[in-house]
Amino acid sequence: MKRMSPSQRQQFFARLAAANPAPTTELEYGSPFQLLIAVLFSAQATDVSVNKATRPLFARAPTPEAMLRLGEEALAEAIRTIGLFRTKAKNAIATCRILLERHGGVVPQTREALEALPGVGRKTANVVLNTAFGQPTIAVDTHIFRVCNRTGLAPGKEVRAVEEALQKAVPAAFRHNAHHWLILHGRYTCKARKPECERCLLWDLCGWPEKAQPALP
Repeated sequence: MKRMSPSQRQQFFARLAAANPAPTTELEYGSPFQLLIAVLFSAQATDVSVNKATRPLFARAPTPEAMLRLGEEALAEAIRTIGLFRTKAKNAIATCRILLERHGGVVPQTREALEALPGVGRKTANVVLNTAFGQPTIAVDTHIFRVCNRTGLAPGKEVRAVEEALQKAVPAAFRHNAHHWLILHGRYTCKARKPECERCLLWDLCGWPEKAQPALP
């Protein structure tokens, strides 16, 4: 796969920015704590399923204190429609306890502190740092991994390699929003099984040899 040139990468993100100037996560949340919990729940689950469970949950338990009082069993019952709900409930309760004991109930703004929380890995930490705190991190999920390798934007054999390639490849002006643009592009256009190349605004920049022809104007 041929890598995109710097000018192609500039055009790539300029077009995404023009089409969607203010991208954001599709997870619903009202605070950094709620975002952290929603992202923790989203592993191997869709944002739609997470939102359906967290809407009533966050109404009942919007803070670490309230969620800790709710308890693991009640939390598991509240999110039982989400995959791996028992493990996620256990991690969420443990996270609430640590936030209260070590961070005054406030979500920390460093990667090290976030990754020390149960169930929080590098990807989850990156999402929280970017979305809640405005840091120019990029969380490489399956959508971003696919888009970067398929298009030639920032190819890599491992997730961490793609993340590091993106940090170098994304022009500084677009770094903060790159995470959301790439996820949304992979979710709705550059799909895994049937990418919709015919309507892709990045078609001429994409290096995928199997891409379909764009639709005629």
